[in-house]
Amino acid sequence: MLTLTTGALDAVSYLRLGKVFSSVITGNLALLGVAAGQHDAMLALNGGLALAGYGCGVLAGGAFASTPERDQPVWPVRVTITLGAELAVLAAFSGEWLADGGHPTAASRRALLLLAAVAMGMQSTAVRRLGQISTTYLTSTLTGILTALAIRRWPAAWQRSTGILIAAVIGATLGALAVSYSPLWVPAAVLVPISAVLAGSVALARHS
Repeated sequence: MLTLTTGALDAVSYLRLGKVFSSVITGNLALLGVAAGQHDAMLALNGGLALAGYGCGVLAGGAFASTPERDQPVWPVRVTITLGAELAVLAAFSGEWLADGGHPTAASRRALLLLAAVAMGMQSTAVRRLGQISTTYLTSTLTGILTALAIRRWPAAWQRSTGILIAAVIGATLGALAVSYSPLWVPAAVLVPISAVLAGSVALARHS
C-alpha cells in the first residue's frame, strides 16, 4: 500500500514537477550529472531540491522512527507516528496542488517537489524500522528477486517483494493517469494508500 503512494508521487514529480523523482535518489543523482553535462540549470535546481527535500525527510523521519530494537513489535508505534507525520506533509502537498487547480506555477512546483521529497524521505525511515525492506528504493528488491530466480532458491518473503514492485508500477500508472486526465484526483492517488495503512495500524494497535 505504501508503495502505491510512492509510485503515484514519483509519477507526479516526474511529469509535472521538473522531470525528477521524489524517491528515486539514484536517478536524481544521475540527473544532476546530466544537468552538469548539458548545462541545464533548471534540471540541476530540481534535482538539488529533490535531494535536499529527501535528506530533510530522512533526518526528520529518523528522529520520529528511531532505530530497530531487539524483540520490537511487528509494527512499532513509532512507525505509525512517522507515517502520520508523512501524511501531514502529503496533506500540505495536496492542499497546495488543489489551490493551484492541479496546474502549479513554477514557484509552486518547487514547493511541491520539496514536500514530495520530504514525504518520501520520512517514509523510507519509517519502513526501515520494520527491517530489511523498502517501499521507496526498489533496485535491491528487484535484484533479490532476479538473483533468486537465477539460483532457483526463492526467499521466504518473495511474494511481498514481488507485490511491492507491482504496486510501484500500479501507483505510477494511477498517478500518471490522474495528472494527464484529471489533475484534481492527484491527492486521492497520493493520500488514499497511506491513509489506509495508518487506519490499519491504528486498528492493529487497539486490538493488540
